[in-house]
Amino acid sequence: MTKAKLKWRQLILSLGCLLLLLACNNSYQTTNSGIQTLKVATDPTFIPFEIQTTSGNLEGFDIDLMKALAQPATGIAVKFESLPFDGMISTLQAKRVDAAISGITITAERLKTIAFSRPYFKAGLAIAVREDNQNIKDFNSLKGKKIAVQIGSTGADFAKTIPNAKISTFNSGPEFFQDLLNGNVDAVVSDAFATLYAIKNGKLKGIRVVADLLTEEYYGIAAPKDSPHLDAINKGIATLLSNGTYKQIYQKWFNAEPPQLPDSWQ
Repeated sequence: MTKAKLKWRQLILSLGCLLLLLACNNSYQTTNSGIQTLKVATDPTFIPFEIQTTSGNLEGFDIDLMKALAQPATGIAVKFESLPFDGMISTLQAKRVDAAISGITITAERLKTIAFSRPYFKAGLAIAVREDNQNIKDFNSLKGKKIAVQIGSTGADFAKTIPNAKISTFNSGPEFFQDLLNGNVDAVVSDAFATLYAIKNGKLKGIRVVADLLTEEYYGIAAPKDSPHLDAINKGIATLLSNGTYKQIYQKWFNAEPPQLPDSWQ
């Protein structure tokens, strides 16, 4: 080997070592920056909490809230992953995602297998019917009727308590509301805020909400059991509530004053 070739090999080797060193340093800085990137599951069909635009971007109340939580001060960054609602619990149990936000109601049954943040939204279930339906006015009116619900939701659980009801399950709101408009079911039991928002914005023409809320519920950010991220998430929610950010997001999507939220579910 000539001296010239040897010098070239030494130069290439030196450059390779330098690039490797730089890569290691960059990895070290990212790891030690204190920022945790959470993979967060969400179902983009739950309007106005989750919406997927025609360009593929995600927006909605839950999305804005999660993005507001993802600040340097909280040490959290977020990467969203779209997932059907009925698959979220099992995905969290398998720890394939770090968290999930999609209007997920905190319940004693769910707390047996997953964990939740402090409540971030006060919600409830409502009955929706076609505008020309004057027969269904309250819970008792649902007996023996055809009821549509979203699979895996608290609406689906509630519908099971309706005597002699014939229950149809769907993957998303647009599907069961269309079935209602088509006359295939008599009523829908679903989230009151999502239904009222869709009616207000003209997305559900020919549908109205009847009576008062059937239930009072609280949404939480779901996570696997023993999640190391819940403390940071809870502190982030508390910060948004105290500094006015939560109020701004709530008013943006619901044009109303947000209700008081408890520190814990019970």
